[in-house]
Amino acid sequence: MPTLDAALSGTFAIGGDLTVNRLGFGAMRITGKGIWGPPEDPDEARRVLRRLPELNVNLVDTAESYGPYVSEELIGEVLAPYAQGTVIATKSGLTRTGPDEWHWLARPEFLRQGVITSLRRLKLERLDLWQLHRIDSKVSHEDQFGAIAEMQQQGLIRHVGLSEVSVEQIEAAQKYFRVTTVQNLYNLANRKSEAVLDYCEKNGIGFIPWFPLAGGDLVEGHDDARAIMDKHGASGSQIALAWLLKRSPVMLPIPGTGKVKHLEDNVAAAAIELSDEDFATLDKIGRR
Repeated sequence: MPTLDAALSGTFAIGGDLTVNRLGFGAMRITGKGIWGPPEDPDEARRVLRRLPELNVNLVDTAESYGPYVSEELIGEVLAPYAQGTVIATKSGLTRTGPDEWHWLARPEFLRQGVITSLRRLKLERLDLWQLHRIDSKVSHEDQFGAIAEMQQQGLIRHVGLSEVSVEQIEAAQKYFRVTTVQNLYNLANRKSEAVLDYCEKNGIGFIPWFPLAGGDLVEGHDDARAIMDKHGASGSQIALAWLLKRSPVMLPIPGTGKVKHLEDNVAAAAIELSDEDFATLDKIGRR
């Protein structure tokens, strides 16, 4: 039985003062099909959340749009009052009209409403990490970034992050507030955000790769990668997570699931130590 301890992934201090274990949990999948409505098995979703502190998973990423509201409500119900050191990261800036339907909305009044209602659902007095889910091209930087800066000054938000952004957009936002995390699509098979990751590493910004398990199929379909799986007694998904953790010290993967077994499989990746040769082999496969 592999060691199940997210602390083995190492730590990162968000904003320099909010230390978390680097392997976190994404709470999008504790909702219904199309990330809409309640989960198919609410009791299993609650068991997943209760298992997190037992596994030392202390970075939980959610959003008001997951459900909508369902993910935050379950987290508040099951995990509050939170274990010491637990960081609940949430997001606003998207609105929902149905299953798998997402629309940008970052008007100041919507963002403020999102922060206040997230606090209520999560049973918190301040959001340790709040992220703008998407920069809204229909709203000026002054309006959306200014509203975020104001909420931070008022003590509603401790640290601010961005999602799906370029280096230029990070620098534009930095004129209003310090960007402490960036959440972009990134995995072994998708490197479109490589420049953003490099920028984050250079500037001490936490990088939260969403869809982190996507490289698992690639690993399982390649002979050289399968040899690495066999050496570590690991699945393709676990190797893909281990590769992410080795890729950068600012990397904070948040694999998500609504099943306890899958959660435990993901956390087992924290104990995998890839050699430099393993990493280089996987990197080469991914870049192809």
